[in-house]
Amino acid sequence: MVRSKRNWDEDDVRVNKSRQFGSSNKARARTKDRLDYANADTATITEVDRGRVKCLIQTKSGKLLITAMKARELGKKSVVVGDLVSVVGDISGSDGTLARVVSVLPRKNSLTRTIDDHANDERVIVSNVDAMAIVISAANPDPKIGLVDRALAVAYDQGIKPIIIMTKQDLADGDEFLKIYKDLEIKLFKIDKSSNLATLKKELAGKITVLLGHSGVGKSTLVNNLLSSSQRNSAESDNTSTHQVTGAVNEVTGRGRHTTSGAIALPLSSTFDSDEFGWIIDTPGVRSFGIAHIKPSRVISAFPEFAEAISNCKKNCSHSEPSCALNNWPGFNDQNLARLASLRRVLSLG
Repeated sequence: MVRSKRNWDEDDVRVNKSRQFGSSNKARARTKDRLDYANADTATITEVDRGRVKCLIQTKSGKLLITAMKARELGKKSVVVGDLVSVVGDISGSDGTLARVVSVLPRKNSLTRTIDDHANDERVIVSNVDAMAIVISAANPDPKIGLVDRALAVAYDQGIKPIIIMTKQDLADGDEFLKIYKDLEIKLFKIDKSSNLATLKKELAGKITVLLGHSGVGKSTLVNNLLSSSQRNSAESDNTSTHQVTGAVNEVTGRGRHTTSGAIALPLSSTFDSDEFGWIIDTPGVRSFGIAHIKPSRVISAFPEFAEAISNCKKNCSHSEPSCALNNWPGFNDQNLARLASLRRVLSLG
């Protein structure tokens, strides 16, 4: 029976489903021809500044730095320094030109941290790095075992080669602190403002190295000293500063002041094709370095000197209980005890 139009109600209204809010048909493409980026060029991210990024790209005329914007579909925090990305558009690098980042290639590793040890929100600092330079100072501020151990845990977990650089040797010796790590097959460097950095430069050549450390330990000062004078002169002529701002340590709190606002990759050589070419990534000083995203079994890999004892532990051992094999291990000395205390402290926070 056909109802009169005067008696219609909401059940009689016919709605086009493609127009409904939240319908899967709403975003249906108007054409089957989708954009193909198979011929996009590959570039390396060297700096991220909100919606703009700087990239190093290989062109027919050689390597050059270009400016690009991120595609909307990538999101706000999808790109970090060190990422390999696909770019399209104008890659000439001329003034006023802007390329477009359309995709991020898979990362071989990433340096990530959580806000604290109970947060699940990972924050990626950098990616695709070859080495991690853990920068500590001999004094002002004093070196912290906790930060070094956490950084080593992340480095071993991600397959990043760690090195330790102790600055401010003119204020204190620091040998007592470094003795804890001398048996871990980690290269140690002790420097001050007047040190010859030739050996360190040789170690960093040909690698992408990220600097990690507390505020005030001298990361930015170290970067400035590593940059060659010819590179600084070239940057000044191009009106692009490679000089990193430095600051003093607060005399009351003993903490440094944030002078680096974001990660930035700087070339160690003035020419990209030089044998000494490599990248040093300066990062903001960290106040906390949570490792909640790392499993305890992978944290233990940062403490290889305990591998033999841990192999005798029972399954699912927390390494803090009375029955742990580490409690009766005969190979302990004063240095091992300090390392074991650090391992157990990190595991208890994970």
